[in-house]
Amino acid sequence: MIIDSHQHFWRLSERAGYWPPADLLPIYQDFSPSDVEPLLQRNGVRGTVLVQTLPTVQDTEYMLGLAAQNKFILGVVGWVDLESPDAPACIARLAKDKKLKGLRPMLQDIADERWIENPALAPAIRAMQAHQLVFDALVLPRHLAPLLHFAKKFPDLPIVIDHAAKPLIADGLVEPWFADMKKLAELPQVHCKLSGLLTEAGSNPRAEMIKPYVDSIIDIFGPERVLWGSDWPVVRLASDYDSWLAMVMVFIAPLSSRNQAAILGYNAVRFYRLDRPVPAGKPLV
Repeated sequence: MIIDSHQHFWRLSERAGYWPPADLLPIYQDFSPSDVEPLLQRNGVRGTVLVQTLPTVQDTEYMLGLAAQNKFILGVVGWVDLESPDAPACIARLAKDKKLKGLRPMLQDIADERWIENPALAPAIRAMQAHQLVFDALVLPRHLAPLLHFAKKFPDLPIVIDHAAKPLIADGLVEPWFADMKKLAELPQVHCKLSGLLTEAGSNPRAEMIKPYVDSIIDIFGPERVLWGSDWPVVRLASDYDSWLAMVMVFIAPLSSRNQAAILGYNAVRFYRLDRPVPAGKPLV
């Protein structure tokens, strides 16, 4: 069973002033369920987690609507203004939809890299915990120290680090990324996604560039806290869905079949509390 723990949809008509810019031609277009379904079927992917790309509640509601219409979307990671006094009420309203599995503030785009330590976030975080939502951390290496402080403050909040915190693979830099990730991995509620690494490897991404980072992630978090994700359609900037999945399968081939299955799907089901995916051979949509 393969579950894609990280993919996106968007409509350019709603993204004026937001990423992606027009010069990123491979992803400067609308992406909808009908675009990804053939990729899922070809690769035997039985379900996905749809992740936000805009800092708006409207985007979250749009994704939940797609999840209601498409069986392969097993969960949604949305967005709420966690600083707002209304955040707990907004979270409670959105969480009535059982497909909402988590929230993701776009930390990489916030100028204050210590924003996550703001005490004003506490009511929203407590509301997330009350509704059994997880925290997707969209961070860069410079955010890892503040994220560690945040994770220690909320030890019962499940956290997953998106894209392994986007290490500087193109520059071949491992430290201080590795040391900071190792500290986070010591906290049992923190998980990590094998996603987005191809696009961090520069204009000519090669397996030998990426493998040391993947090996490090699996080594420090253990196979039971690593989730595979495609980061589709963003992966189109560097390669394609099939190639990234195939590369990861080669990377994890030395592991036991049980641990391979955990990384490729079962960890996502457990972490996001997903319903059972549709059986193999059944229509995804």
